[in-house]
Amino acid sequence: MKKLFSILFFIHFVSLSVFAQVQEGKASFYADKFEGRPTASGDKYRHNKLTAAHKSLPFGTIVRVTNLANGNSVELEINDRGPYVDGRIIDVSRSAAEKLGFINQGIADVKMEIVDAGDGKGGTVVQPIANVAVDEAEFYEFEVSRIYALGYGVQIGSYQELANLVRFCENLKSSYRKKVTVQVKVINGVKVYTVIVGQFTAREKAEEFKSEVMPRFPDAFIVDFTKLK
Repeated sequence: MKKLFSILFFIHFVSLSVFAQVQEGKASFYADKFEGRPTASGDKYRHNKLTAAHKSLPFGTIVRVTNLANGNSVELEINDRGPYVDGRIIDVSRSAAEKLGFINQGIADVKMEIVDAGDGKGGTVVQPIANVAVDEAEFYEFEVSRIYALGYGVQIGSYQELANLVRFCENLKSSYRKKVTVQVKVINGVKVYTVIVGQFTAREKAEEFKSEVMPRFPDAFIVDFTKLK
């Protein structure tokens, strides 16, 4: 009986340990190009599903992710592996990023808690959460030139981290097939990269494009390039 009690107590203790795990770090979200592609679990990635990638948690685990900047929370199912970037703990779907409120930023400081260990789908076991430093295997080819833009554009977001800026610009170019301009400025001693899409000769055209992107980027606004000089 004592042995059985000890086993049950151990199982209960382990369960509490699993459910009590909390991890803080940075979250990013999937690029549009991954829509419909298979994840590590075999499920296809869908931007409107509340799913996420984690380095070690079993597929099917439910986690609660909270944006530390605004307090927004969402519960997500782990069905993929990643992100393999130092300091980044979770990669969430686009709809999850929208609910968490960091679409424009591209990355957010978050807290992640396990709320349901799931069914262990995939034959893995729950492992302690830990930061994993792995070099990101991403390569980009691009040309950079200083320009003197005219007309109007639509500002989509601002970034401080260059890797997020490059990914975001790639998504925008493939999604909208328009020129992407990056304005570099310093705010309170911090270098910030603002992303502006389109170079429209007429403000009306810029307004039309702004209406097109507003469902995805509700904070978008018109930029008059002549006033940025």
